[in-house]
Amino acid sequence: MNNLEISSPQRNLPLETEKQINVMIRQLFPGRIAVLSSFGAESAILLDMVARIDPATPVIFLDTGMLFPETLAYKELLQKRLGLQSIRTVGAKIVEINKVDPDGQLHESNHDACCSLRKVGPLQSALRGFDALITGRKRYHGEDRALLPVFELADGRIKHNPLAGWSEEQIDSAFEQRGLPRHPLTFEDYLSIGCAPCTQQTNCSGNIRAGRWTGSGKTECGIHNTREH
Repeated sequence: MNNLEISSPQRNLPLETEKQINVMIRQLFPGRIAVLSSFGAESAILLDMVARIDPATPVIFLDTGMLFPETLAYKELLQKRLGLQSIRTVGAKIVEINKVDPDGQLHESNHDACCSLRKVGPLQSALRGFDALITGRKRYHGEDRALLPVFELADGRIKHNPLAGWSEEQIDSAFEQRGLPRHPLTFEDYLSIGCAPCTQQTNCSGNIRAGRWTGSGKTECGIHNTREH
């Protein structure tokens, strides 16, 4: 990673971030890197950067079967708007859902088990063959993300978090400058958007993920839990 200047001050944050992503996709891991996207509230920024570099870069989208219709529509909108050529929609196999969560109510009694079934397991399968993964996580989201590194080692592969140091103001500015459409639910006080049963509206601007798994103490679905650092 020596040719990625991640510690120097970034005078033009979007440009420098895009340069990092370009090195990862074209130089370090050509054909062996994927992007993970929820097509959520801030996903368009990273996807726009990736599309400008190589629109054929694989984008992994976890369809849990419990997403908001607005999220699915937003995915289609961004795919067409940005020209993304390789969105890979993955999810739990029907046989597994019928075995573990036949009535679709597992999230009411065990959030972790539901996330494991519908997100963690499918992602592990989808990542086979990839040596690196790009995510859109940011430190300003707080909780477990407050000390998020730009690079980390997770399950034997490099995980790149190029937007880690971005602020909410910089995200908003990038949306405006790039002319990107917002997720429609962001206009209804959904600051962080996941599965419909486990996402609520919130006006808690100091905690962008306050509407996720409200009252449970859970802050992450589990797909970013790392065993190697």
